[in-house]
Amino acid sequence: MDQKDISNLIIKHVGGTDNIKDLYHCMTRLRFKLNDKTKFDVEALKKVPGVINTVQAGDEFQLIIGAEVDKYYNDLLRHGADKNAERKSTGGKFDLKNAPKAVLNMLVGIMAPIIPIIIAGGMVKVVLALCVLSGMGNDTQNYKILSFISDATFYFLPFYIANSAAKKFETNQFMAMAIAGVLLHPNFLDLVASGNNIEFFNLPVKAVKYGSSVVPIILVVWFMSYLERFVEKIVPQVLKTMLRPMLLLIITAPLALIVIGPLGAYMGSSVYVVIKGINDNVPWLVPTVMGCFAPLLVMVGMHLSLVPFEILSLSQFGYETVMGPGMLASNISQGGAALAIALKDKKEKRQVAISAGITALSGITEPALYGVTLKYKRTLACVMVSGAIAGLYAGITGVVRYAVASSGFLTLPVFIGANPRNIINAVITAVIALVLSFTLTYIFVKVEKGSESVADKKADKASETFTSVACGKVIPLEEVKDEAFSSGALGYGAAIIPTKGTIYSPVEGKIGSIYPTGHAVGIISNSGREILIHIGIDTVKLEGKGFTTYVKEGTIIHPGDRLVDVDLEFVKENGYDTSVIVVALSTSKEDVKVVEKDELSTNDEFLQIIN
Repeated sequence: MDQKDISNLIIKHVGGTDNIKDLYHCMTRLRFKLNDKTKFDVEALKKVPGVINTVQAGDEFQLIIGAEVDKYYNDLLRHGADKNAERKSTGGKFDLKNAPKAVLNMLVGIMAPIIPIIIAGGMVKVVLALCVLSGMGNDTQNYKILSFISDATFYFLPFYIANSAAKKFETNQFMAMAIAGVLLHPNFLDLVASGNNIEFFNLPVKAVKYGSSVVPIILVVWFMSYLERFVEKIVPQVLKTMLRPMLLLIITAPLALIVIGPLGAYMGSSVYVVIKGINDNVPWLVPTVMGCFAPLLVMVGMHLSLVPFEILSLSQFGYETVMGPGMLASNISQGGAALAIALKDKKEKRQVAISAGITALSGITEPALYGVTLKYKRTLACVMVSGAIAGLYAGITGVVRYAVASSGFLTLPVFIGANPRNIINAVITAVIALVLSFTLTYIFVKVEKGSESVADKKADKASETFTSVACGKVIPLEEVKDEAFSSGALGYGAAIIPTKGTIYSPVEGKIGSIYPTGHAVGIISNSGREILIHIGIDTVKLEGKGFTTYVKEGTIIHPGDRLVDVDLEFVKENGYDTSVIVVALSTSKEDVKVVEKDELSTNDEFLQIIN
């Protein structure tokens, strides 16, 4: 199948060009915003050649492609996938009801398109570091030219962010870049460097250097998106061509210099204080946490939301610990696990694991994550444990990264700096991650001969039928809007969109655990199988409000016994998904058969576990 046919398939299964509200990409993913989300055909898209997996993160739909994402993106553009990208400003809508999630989605949407630029600068710094190791002096013209080539991508970052933010907030991209030009204008920089007080019509202008900054320009463009909407309403149609751009510039630019820019700089400085405090007092914490949980962040593409803090650290300290050390540990762990699976798996699957492992060791982990880690039970746990331990070593020894690049063996030179021990400890971190992940995976992950699924199926457990845990509509596990469940990382099962708020036991057994908030119940069936019932998504944040429990740990239960009551209307009013998810832990997809029935009542058959 040629690239043209692949593009047509992708466009078809996302609902056609008219359904594509926006399209952009990062290093490994195509990222869509769609008008009608129901037209995103997950199963069909997974079968398209080159598509590793699909992810939904907030309002964004992602196709994980890998290293060839540029080719896919450019061909989609040739087929009109971006024809709706230029649209009238709506003022940068922001969901105040779910502000933290909205902020993260906003940061990811803004940073993802400019990641290639940031990595390009980082990779030139890798080349520069190698040249220095080969004997190039830092007083030579070759060094100076390579240095400003690499630094340009960071210094002029407000320009790139202005363009990306304008697209995100649906305002004029070129006007946004013009405002960035004001903040970086040489004459303004001269005023800042002079040390004298700066005033504009007797209003104080704070002397701030905006080169390499992130937060100020995002705030400025966000404000401008609302201003543009306002100007659009009040300016007569015949004068819009002249007055609209003039008003946007003459209002936004002074406010950017006097109020918004300094506010953004203050917010950045606050984050700087937090980062510095962590680095000074608990330097092992961030690399350990990142080494452990990076795969989960990558699953939903939310690791990109940390890029602004990474850049802030680089601009303030000249190095960063927010992502680099921990991602090095995690990425190499992914590669080690994939290579261990390659050694154990059957011949025809070995090549896939080898390729994914080598790619992960080079810093790109999606092929390993979706092609290996999530397909073989216990592998994710091995990766996370190895990443945490290697990250802990990196934190204890003070490993830092001097430039942005996908952390892996090929980019180890970004850890070369003033401290000669830094690169040595970075190499040791990578070796710990590789050896530990390979060893743990090889020992604890079992692979069936002649099958790509995991072979630690519980053969000693009888087949078992689950009855309905709630009245309502059955949906496949893949449609659950929580990657931890929909990916099958915990095991397989299905979900119910409940019409009534009573949750019942699906089996004979006992309560193994019940979460204090009542939103999750663990059951151990009489056959020894572990079952998780999770009521709603993110409902732990309700802190038990709306939930009433009728069992406790150790309670003996039978099919149809009442476990929990949940106030569905209360959950919905607070903005949470009410899906009731039922998972048989440590099962593969082949182990579970979902009973095909649209509407379930009490005691209806729901799932069958097949050994």
